[in-house]
Amino acid sequence: MISDFFNFQAQTTPHPYALSIKKAKGSFIYDTDGRKYLDFVAGVSACSLGHRHPAVIKAIKKQLKKHLHVMVYGEYIQESAVILCKTLADVLPDSLSCTYLTNSGTEAIDGALKLARRATGRTELIAMHNAYHGNTMGALSVMGYESRKKPFEPLLPDVNFIHFNNIEDLSKITSKTAGVVVETIQGGAGFILPQNDYLQSLRKRCTDVGAILILDEIQPGMGRTGKLFGFEHYNCIPDILVMGKGLGGGMPIGAFTASKDLMYLLSDEPKLGHITTFGGHPVIAAAALATLRVLGSSGIIEETLLKEQLIRELLVHPLISEIRGKGLMLAAMLSSDDATQWVIKDCLKRGVILFGLLYESRALRITPPLTISEKEIRLGCNNILKSLDAYTVKK
Repeated sequence: MISDFFNFQAQTTPHPYALSIKKAKGSFIYDTDGRKYLDFVAGVSACSLGHRHPAVIKAIKKQLKKHLHVMVYGEYIQESAVILCKTLADVLPDSLSCTYLTNSGTEAIDGALKLARRATGRTELIAMHNAYHGNTMGALSVMGYESRKKPFEPLLPDVNFIHFNNIEDLSKITSKTAGVVVETIQGGAGFILPQNDYLQSLRKRCTDVGAILILDEIQPGMGRTGKLFGFEHYNCIPDILVMGKGLGGGMPIGAFTASKDLMYLLSDEPKLGHITTFGGHPVIAAAALATLRVLGSSGIIEETLLKEQLIRELLVHPLISEIRGKGLMLAAMLSSDDATQWVIKDCLKRGVILFGLLYESRALRITPPLTISEKEIRLGCNNILKSLDAYTVKK
């Protein structure tokens, strides 16, 4: 199996971890050798309810008995997709009432960028330095990391960049700007929180010049920060909200939500202005709906901030300079990128799955399932501390 993995499945890095998976349940993943791993990453923030949550599995099985894919997106009425979109409208501000379901977060970003240009008739898009929104050509164009984009240029034209949390840069958003896309909390850059009412100021500037504000909640969304959506912490309602990752309960999904009037622009002039074959797939929508219902009824979201507090109390070590982020979207900043990579590999040997961040090489990603227990948090943090001690001795 390992040789087939390397020979026949395309790789994303020269040296993948190549953990051979047998099964997963709750907060744990099991390999084909029978080893058990505590998942402190949750599929990179995707498995909000852990692995194979009973409500998600039940919803999937129920939908499987009805039908799978039947038609390209938006043509037929499929119950699970319709109820999912209505449920999202119920939990979002009134101006965010109409949802387009996609296959992934990056696809949703592309749809949102198209909608901003379609709505305004303008071409300029503005994104943030060190931003990450995905890897399709549209999302890559608004990635704020030049060395990662260079091999794939030319990308979308008329894309400019400003600095996150820099109020003075907001003047660069003008009446020529179609849309501004921003992560509510910058992910790949190191889980950077907005400061000094930055998002409110950004919202006002976009309103003043008639630009569309797109908030990327692919990582912060679905309860990970202690509220269903990260923007709820910052009193900033976007024109377009982008979701993904944690919405699917372990299944692949993305979505972008706007007002009914705004979203209608994608359905005409031209017709099929945005189209996907498998977006809104009934099985995926059923899994997402179950996830959303569990998040809204179980108290898991409210517990997230208490779990954050516990992690911060436990992870005190000379090699940790700070812990960034909010809720269970945390990054422990270590003394060097060497320390981070060593701890990730050493903790894997100890039975704890960790990961890094895309741009900030010193960051140790801690994004466990929201369902993780206090006992499991203590187990994971204890192993991280042991690994940090071992690195200190090694050095």
